[in-house]
Amino acid sequence: MRQKLIGRSSARLLIPLSMIALAGLGLSVAGAQTSSHTQIVQPANATSGSGEYYVEFRSRQSWDYGHTFVVFGRVGETPRKSNVAGLSPKGDDPKMWVMGHYVPVPSDTGWTDGDLEDRYITSRYRVLMNKAQYDRVVAYIRQLQATHTTWSVELYNCNAFVADIARFMGLKAPSSSWIYPKVFVSNMRKINPTRDGRAMINAGLIHPGSPPAGSASPPHVTIGAVRVSNRPASSEGRLPGE
Repeated sequence: MRQKLIGRSSARLLIPLSMIALAGLGLSVAGAQTSSHTQIVQPANATSGSGEYYVEFRSRQSWDYGHTFVVFGRVGETPRKSNVAGLSPKGDDPKMWVMGHYVPVPSDTGWTDGDLEDRYITSRYRVLMNKAQYDRVVAYIRQLQATHTTWSVELYNCNAFVADIARFMGLKAPSSSWIYPKVFVSNMRKINPTRDGRAMINAGLIHPGSPPAGSASPPHVTIGAVRVSNRPASSEGRLPGE
């Protein structure tokens, strides 16, 4: 689900045709992403788990309804194009994107124009993990990239590709892949736990009873009897009869 951010005239001419195709598939284009000239308010970077490595689910704007993909790497290091994975029609020809609304078309599974530019990002959700967990996830991503050679808006699109990665990590994914990428990633943030949720524990990304590195042990608090009084604040702390 993507088109180049810097659209050619041919891409603009094909947009009405693509809208017809979307309508025929039961998808609404009323809320489609606008052009790259639209100013976007940067979304909050919600984060789950702990560790030095991450997989970040992202959506970005484009000429059509947007694109969903993942960026992964070590925290604090600038990601490269090789750190991006997502499913999209192969090449830059907008005709491939239109054809993909009718039949599966050859796909690309890596970086596309705009993926690493924050100004185009519409939603994001980052999951932190340790090196061993990260290596397993990246191996699975590489496997997906090698085996998914076609893109279809109806059968298997960029949302479906990202959903497979999320489920491998023990996360929940929206039940439908026929929604806008921004809505898809935003819903992922809502339906998944944040710091200590059960899904992250089941996936081995968080270990119960082990506080994050550098965090202090939680204090032991004992709550005693509670007295309720209608005395003014100046009399607080004095026993009855004082």
